[in-house]
Amino acid sequence: MTGLLAGQKALVTGASSGIGRACALAMARAGAAVAVNYNSSAENAERVAAEIAADGGEALTVRADVSDEGAVDAMFAKAVDSLGTVDIVVANAGIQSDSGIVEMTLEQWQRVLAVNLQGQFLCARAAVREFRRRGMRPGCKALGKILCMSSVHEVIPWARRVNYAASKGGIMLMMKSLAQEVAPERIRVVGIAPGAIRTSINESVWKDEAARHALLQLIPYGRLGEPDDIAKAAVWLASDEADYVTGTTLYVDGGMTLYPAFRDNG
Repeated sequence: MTGLLAGQKALVTGASSGIGRACALAMARAGAAVAVNYNSSAENAERVAAEIAADGGEALTVRADVSDEGAVDAMFAKAVDSLGTVDIVVANAGIQSDSGIVEMTLEQWQRVLAVNLQGQFLCARAAVREFRRRGMRPGCKALGKILCMSSVHEVIPWARRVNYAASKGGIMLMMKSLAQEVAPERIRVVGIAPGAIRTSINESVWKDEAARHALLQLIPYGRLGEPDDIAKAAVWLASDEADYVTGTTLYVDGGMTLYPAFRDNG
């Protein structure tokens, strides 16, 4: 995929680990200079930037809580000051705080919605402002690209996680509505919905044989996804190869959204 994003500038939120880290590394390998956003783990973010630099790429780290309006504006200002502009935004930062509905606190509800949904709104708004300020760039078919990291749980209900599922369902319709609004300006907005991906957040599942076996029954393709599965999709969606793709979600889930319980007629 080397060269698909040559000369472009990307900002990836939540890029110090997991899917965000994989997206940052893949975009750098494809030729983009990358702003690596983190909130709490400066050391991990610096490792990602160092890995990009060691491979001959360009990267910087920038701290921001994406739920904070001022922090997001400052993050974009730093990225633009350092890279010249931003062509691609991967709004990836997200959290979980699981609980049954009766036990769930208002703070749990608000914090998940603030990071997962409000954070994507703030990043998308800042991105559109920068795209409009900068104007079209030679070598790019689109004015800008926004990738909204969602989840299969934008369509699959998830008991005991109503805050998380609500945030992902909100991302889906925010993405579609924004895509409809800005498509005439040649701004593309798309969603990526990962299924079960092998990251540290679900390590207790994929390291436990019984839990892993149960999870695999929900995945027709028969394996867990890897962060690189998502990163490769992100690079393609951000490239001119996907120039006619906007306002839709790409499910990268091994078939989880095919409702595998119905394989034997329900």
